Amino acid sequence: MSLGDWAENAVADWLLGGSSPTRPSTRYVSLHTADPGETGTGEHVGGTDLGYARQVITFGAASGGVASNSNAPSWTSTDTDNWAQSTHFAVWDAITAGNLIGTGSLTTPRTLGPGDSATFSAGALTVTIT
Repeated sequence: MSLGDWAENAVADWLLGGSSPTRPSTRYVSLHTADPGETGTGEHVGGTDLGYARQVITFGAASGGVASNSNAPSWTSTDTDNWAQSTHFAVWDAITAGNLIGTGSLTTPRTLGPGDSATFSAGALTVTIT
């Protein structure tokens, strides 16, 4: 996962004595139809892809600069058509809008059909800080 500008600045400020950023109390994961870049573009839209909304994601303690998700966020399509193909994800500090913490690409892009589900199994999403 690549950190977004907001997260890079927060880490640098915290480590190097700048402002003291407030840690997000809850983090959310989103699905995207293309690389979200630094702004989170291409996120699915619940009104277009029915059943879509950002999901809460939690992480365990980091070890060796790596942290993995400790819960299993999932989505289930309630649409009568296929969702657009998901190719990327992003982690945010808010259920809507908010600050982009980081992004990554899915190992296997996925299109959800009516009633299909997608899940990040616990441990499947890793954040590496090097």
